[in-house]
Amino acid sequence: MALLKETEVEQELKGLHGWEWEGGSIEKQYSFGSFAEAMKFANRVAALAEEQNHHPDILVSYTKVTLTLSSHDAGGLTARDFKMAKAVDA
Repeated sequence: MALLKETEVEQELKGLHGWEWEGGSIEKQYSFGSFAEAMKFANRVAALAEEQNHHPDILVSYTKVTLTLSSHDAGGLTARDFKMAKAVDA
């Protein structure tokens, strides 16, 4: 899959809430009321990742979960990253 150009990344970000562009990846932090809720969310993301065969970096820090998306095989951001971000936030 082709890497997105800077203008394409900027356009895709307009359709997302709370995601930030950090070089070759996009990232978002989610907050929950408990560790159990954070883990439930992380497991839901893991199931989505398996369905899409596109796996984010997931950092769980007590009640916060940070997702980082990048297409490592392509060396940056592709349409797959934004498809996954939209699925997580749906």
